[in-house]
Amino acid sequence: MALQEDFERQGNWLFRYRGVLPIAILAIGVAVFALTVNSGRLAGALLPHWHLYEYSCLAVSLVGLVVRILTVGYTPAGTSGRNTKEQVAECLNKTGIYSVVRHPLYLGNFLMWLGIALLTCNAWFVAVFVVIYWIYYERIMYAEEQFLRRKFGHDYLEWASRTPALLPRPKGFARPAYPFSWKKIVKKEKNGCFALLLIFCLFDSVMAASADIRPNGLLIILAIVSCLFYVSVKYLKKHSRLLDEMGR
Repeated sequence: MALQEDFERQGNWLFRYRGVLPIAILAIGVAVFALTVNSGRLAGALLPHWHLYEYSCLAVSLVGLVVRILTVGYTPAGTSGRNTKEQVAECLNKTGIYSVVRHPLYLGNFLMWLGIALLTCNAWFVAVFVVIYWIYYERIMYAEEQFLRRKFGHDYLEWASRTPALLPRPKGFARPAYPFSWKKIVKKEKNGCFALLLIFCLFDSVMAASADIRPNGLLIILAIVSCLFYVSVKYLKKHSRLLDEMGR
């Protein structure tokens, strides 16, 4: 099999199972973090400022969440979804954040997980995470772009030629073609927000238990609020049409 077809096949397979990578990163990251804390290497440097460091990492992750929100909120139905079985694109997004970067959702995911990786306080883990993330998603991006190239032809090639893949280039920004949809954000991004805060609470719990410091009360409150919001949205989606929106 030629490399072009092989890369696309690998990318499509990874696309279907792209939810597995975060679980693996989280499991290894928590183990690395526990070992780092128990080794005592953080006692003199980071430990006195642990909560402040947590907020710094959370800020990185929240930037990623904002990127996802700015992506999903301006897109129509049938694009930028959480589909896993196959590639889906009813139209080619070229405006808004898609006018400055071709894969904004993967950029947002990277920043969200970078904040979590930084929580481990282990430079080697962070470096390995960056490399693995790039290799993993490079294949997925390749498969997606092959799909878009076949479906949209010259229109895709013209857009891709002026738009970088993962590092945004503000020059040439085009206003979004659709209005922002908070309803779509509430439906689509509630999972990511809830999971993010739970993961931060998990790392904070490991630190509190291992280093005998008080848990971060603000993180716990945010996680509880996020949980209540998540449950409420799930209920509304199941028992009402309040969050339904034509074409979004």
